[in-house]
Amino acid sequence: MSKVPTITLNNGVEMPRLGFGVWQVPDREARRAVSTALEAGYRSIDTASAYGNEKGTGKALAASGLAREDVFVTTKLWNDDQGHDSALRALDTSLAKLRLEYVDLYLIHWPQPRRDAYTQTWRAFERIAAEGRARAVGVSNFQPAHLRRLFETSGLVPAVNQIELHPRLVQAELRALHAEHGIATEAWSPLGQGKGLLDSPVIGKIAARHGRTPAQVVLRWHLGLGNVVIPKSVTPARIRENADVFGFELDGQDLAELAGLADGARLGPDPDAFG
Repeated sequence: MSKVPTITLNNGVEMPRLGFGVWQVPDREARRAVSTALEAGYRSIDTASAYGNEKGTGKALAASGLAREDVFVTTKLWNDDQGHDSALRALDTSLAKLRLEYVDLYLIHWPQPRRDAYTQTWRAFERIAAEGRARAVGVSNFQPAHLRRLFETSGLVPAVNQIELHPRLVQAELRALHAEHGIATEAWSPLGQGKGLLDSPVIGKIAARHGRTPAQVVLRWHLGLGNVVIPKSVTPARIRENADVFGFELDGQDLAELAGLADGARLGPDPDAFG
């Protein structure tokens, strides 16, 4: 894990390009899972208010013995807390649960365009960034129209957009917009949520050629695209396996075969409708 590359965000903050996600990890299991990840060498942990496991994550961070500046911690604002003042209060709650004075990255979890509060929420995020309670701020699940509205109403460009992204949903338009504006692309459900992606014969064949697992092939694909990636597992062996992705490269044939999997199908909600 000492070889994990970093990305420099648009405000100069460095973020590891491989992190550990705790979506769907119950709070009672989060301490053990996060502790295992930290012991395996992960130095980026991604949680959210909606995951209900900030307390367990905070316990693992406190027990790790690692210096605060050596771990990059992300959490997210849930939909019910959108709005200027409520967003500020929600971060206070998350920081208390995490036992931290600041997070490294704070994200708006969903745009909720029908509610139309994300520009007010972003004003709170501007304040949060200015006060240093988050070293960087960004968004999650924002589509091009949502991002362009932020560009029009704020001088602060999100540092990150965390989106569903995997070989079946490559998000080319969003990634191009991110590149144009200096926004880092972070992939959630990078391994397809266990819904068949890793059982693909195409990925299996590539994995066999490299002597790797299907999950390692997909994570290597993400890193080759320049994505930040946050695989999740509660199995210690898989946590360590997902970290071991820096000893090989995918070649042109591999990438061409993986490109054939893209069908645009989402596993998660439509960001234009959810919430």
